[in-house]
Amino acid sequence: MLVCNGVVGDSRVQKTARSAAAAGWEVTLLGRSPDGRSASWRIGGAEVRLLPVYTPLAQPPRTSRRPLLRRPLAYRPGTAAYRVQRVKAWRDELRTRRAELALGSPASGGSGVCAASAASPGSAATAAAVEPADRAATAASEARRAVAGRLAAPRTAAARLALPRAAARLAQRWVGFRKRQLDAGLRQRGSGPLDRAAAAFWRRALRERCWRVLWPSLYDFELAYGRVVDELRPDIIHANDFRMVGVGARAKIRAMAEGRPVKLVWDAHEFLPGVRPWTNDVRWLPAHVAHEREYVPYADAAVTVSRTAAALLRRSHGLAEDPAVVLNAPEAHTSAAGTPEDEAPSLRALCGIDAGTPLVVYSGAAAPQRGLATMVEALPGLPGVHTALVVGKPASGYVRELRARAAELGVADRLHVLPYVPYQQVVPFLAEADVGAIPLHHWPNHEIALITKFFEYAHARLPLVVSDVETMAATTLETGQGVVFRAEDTADYARAVRAILDEPQRYRAVYERPGLLEQWTWETQARTLDRIYSRLLQAAALERPEQHNQPEGDGNADLCGGTREDRAATGRPVRGQGTPRDGRGHRRTRGRERQRQSGAVPG
Repeated sequence: MLVCNGVVGDSRVQKTARSAAAAGWEVTLLGRSPDGRSASWRIGGAEVRLLPVYTPLAQPPRTSRRPLLRRPLAYRPGTAAYRVQRVKAWRDELRTRRAELALGSPASGGSGVCAASAASPGSAATAAAVEPADRAATAASEARRAVAGRLAAPRTAAARLALPRAAARLAQRWVGFRKRQLDAGLRQRGSGPLDRAAAAFWRRALRERCWRVLWPSLYDFELAYGRVVDELRPDIIHANDFRMVGVGARAKIRAMAEGRPVKLVWDAHEFLPGVRPWTNDVRWLPAHVAHEREYVPYADAAVTVSRTAAALLRRSHGLAEDPAVVLNAPEAHTSAAGTPEDEAPSLRALCGIDAGTPLVVYSGAAAPQRGLATMVEALPGLPGVHTALVVGKPASGYVRELRARAAELGVADRLHVLPYVPYQQVVPFLAEADVGAIPLHHWPNHEIALITKFFEYAHARLPLVVSDVETMAATTLETGQGVVFRAEDTADYARAVRAILDEPQRYRAVYERPGLLEQWTWETQARTLDRIYSRLLQAAALERPEQHNQPEGDGNADLCGGTREDRAATGRPVRGQGTPRDGRGHRRTRGRERQRQSGAVPG
């Protein structure tokens, strides 16, 4: 299995790996290390390996050039930070120098307070020889001179440093201006007329292959993952989302060239043409769409997250049939509050509120298009109601903006930002809330999906407040499990929250309907994946140049459903079959094929 993230925050990928291993497949899940260091652990019976992904191709030469046409006075990228820090150091040096002159330091020639305190050897004797009255007059005169010296020293220092300080101030303004010019140019970089013209030209010239010019950083993932996949010699590659489909397809091509059949499953988490680009560059989306279009034809099976997404993918890629639908549903054994694998923390305790305080929760990525600003803006109109945001990066810039806005509105004490919990704890963790919010804006991918939090809220038996994005709004109205509001409409969101808090049991009662939650469990969804894997393994067996008989099994049943006879009929090994070592790491004598952990792969 391949994924381009760090695995930990991706519940769909973790559940897929765990359930496949539980069903008897030998699973290695390759992900991207977030810190550049290799790491490994296990999810159930599946091995997770995080690989360092170095991305020098993400910084092509054009990114190191200054925006000369738009901002001719801008610094070159990489120069600005040095210039800004250098002028700061200059001004700091002048401040210190002025203080030295004011104190009369040795470097300044011994003036000021320090110089005044240095008396000649005979001064004490002279003072002792005068009469008491004269001594008093002399002391007063010296005191006046000392005060005058202390007052004059700063004026002298300021006069001596006036010109350098003025030059430093002018330099700082000039450097700041050029730095702002660079920042403005970088914000506009990738979105100007020349960028759009370049993207259009390469799309026409190279078609699906244009990503090699427009976004060569996709090669960085191939260079990080490719050799590892080849060494594993898999029977099936499960590629998650649009970046990994290319890595999986190229590994399949290399294996086929060796005469080793490998099957590729493409798991489309979203409809790529409807994705909001991850960076402000007109090249990003056409490059990734072209990359996906080039390699999707190598997929032997496709799965996605909803029926609507399946229909779109079939039309856009000319697929022979709709991809199989595998919903982002939670595992049944984590759905009942109080029975997770690990005890979940208390959501209300972390928020510092009691059981009687109304609490609305949002769980998921924090981004402007997710509508979290609507939740914050509505708090003044929902007196006494608290909001918890359970997000992956509580210290991100966007989350800090939300906190600042809550403080401006005077509701900072009712906004709580919390980090993710392990995916097996999510459902019982969320169950302490009163309302689950999905305030998405209208984006193509938001219209077509039933996202993970929809099912997590359902298993937590939370009434939903859902924006009027097509698929989730229709499902919510059909089941009656919540209230729909107009996306980005703060007043309408507040209305929906109040409607649920007025009649919470009306919406919670929906979850008692027989069969509703049972169909929304990962165990049900995993059977679809297991059937796909089995079918592909049988097809791969028929493509191999040699066939070998399998030994008899012990009759164990598949954990995801199906008897031993069903599995044998598809050419799928059964737990307990194989060598006395149970096939772990075993290779055939020719060194060409690797057995599965649970038994011999038909050969």
